[in-house]
Amino acid sequence: MELGFAGKVALVTGAGSGIGAAVSRQLGAEGARVVVADINADAARAVAAEICSSGGNAFSLAVDVARAAEVEKLVESVVQTHGGLHLAVNNAGIDGVRRGTADYPVDDWDKLISVNLNGVFYCMKYEIAAMAAQGGGSIVNMSSILGSVGLPTASAYTAAKHGIVGLTKVAAIEYAKRGVRINAVGPGLIETPLLSEQSELASNRRLEALQPMGRRGTPQEVAALVCFLLSEQASFISGSYHLVDGAYTAH
Repeated sequence: MELGFAGKVALVTGAGSGIGAAVSRQLGAEGARVVVADINADAARAVAAEICSSGGNAFSLAVDVARAAEVEKLVESVVQTHGGLHLAVNNAGIDGVRRGTADYPVDDWDKLISVNLNGVFYCMKYEIAAMAAQGGGSIVNMSSILGSVGLPTASAYTAAKHGIVGLTKVAAIEYAKRGVRINAVGPGLIETPLLSEQSELASNRRLEALQPMGRRGTPQEVAALVCFLLSEQASFISGSYHLVDGAYTAH
C-alpha cells in the first residue's frame, strides 16, 4: 500500500524509543521528512541517525511536552526550518506510581497529567494551528487500552488516556472542515521500554495469559496502524479511537 508520505514533514514526540521510534522509522522509510522529538536529546539523535543511515531524512530536537512554551517553539521551528507540518504523532508519555485513588500522591498525579494529558493538548494546540494555516494535515494521538477501560491503582494514567480520547474527538469535529484529521490509537500490552519499567506489570505473567493472542504486541504493529491513519488512505477517518491490543478489550 502506497502511503504517500514523500515530501511530507512529520513530527513525532516521545520518539527516542519504543512506539515513537518505530513510527519515526516507518515514516522515514515511507519518504517523510521526520522530526524526531524527545526529552532525551541523545535518544532522539540516535533514532534520527538510524533513519538517515537507512536512506531516510530525519532530524532530532529535544522537547519537554509538559512545557507549553517548549512545544510552541518546537512546532514553530519545524515549520520555519522545513516549510510546514503535515503529519504529527503525539506519543510522549510516562508511567505513574501504583496506588489506590484515595492514596494517590498529588505530586505524582500532577506530574503524570502534565506530561500525558497536558502535553498532548499543548502539541495539538500548536500543530492544529500550523496545519490549518497551510490547508490541512493529519494527527494521531497515542492513548492506550486504558482510554476505554480501567486498571486498579492507575487512576492518573487511566484518566489521562481517557482524556486524550476526548480531546481527539472534540478537535476532530472542530477542524474537520479545515482539512485537519485527528485520530487516537490505543495500544495494549506492547513490548516497549515503558512497559519494561513497569516491573509490577512486566513480571506479571497473568496479564499475558489474559491476552487472547498469548503474547505482547510489538511497536512495529502499532506503527503500522499509526502510519495508515496519517495517510490519505484514511482520508475519511477522523475523530476515532483505534485499539491495537490483540483482542484484550474484547473480553
